Amino acid sequence: MAMNDRNRPLYMISVAAELAGVHPQTLRTYEQKGLVTPQRTSGNTRMYSQADIERLELINELTSEGINLAGVIRILDLQGRLDERDEQIDDLHKRVRRLADRVHELETRETITSLVRKSDIPQLYPPQDYL
Repeated sequence: MAMNDRNRPLYMISVAAELAGVHPQTLRTYEQKGLVTPQRTSGNTRMYSQADIERLELINELTSEGINLAGVIRILDLQGRLDERDEQIDDLHKRVRRLADRVHELETRETITSLVRKSDIPQLYPPQDYL
């Protein structure tokens, strides 16, 4: 399965910190608190993706509005749950659409079958051949 480009690890901690506008130690703290989980190389170097950078930017935005890290953790958790629910709703909408299409197909078949059966019934008064 191909990795989504947004989730591909691209940036070492120093670059990620610069892009996010924070100190590298802040990123270590965020990782320790579970706010961000960078991937690791075989040499155990932290590597951050574009999705991580976007998450860090959101964390900065929330903390600059006066929300403490415990609040940020709660907000991010709720956002994650909402994202999961949105995906579930999208999947259910697709399933309902497929089922509605299938019902329509079956109703159409039933109508056609009914019409074919009616045409097979001998007519009470068949047309006369007049010469």
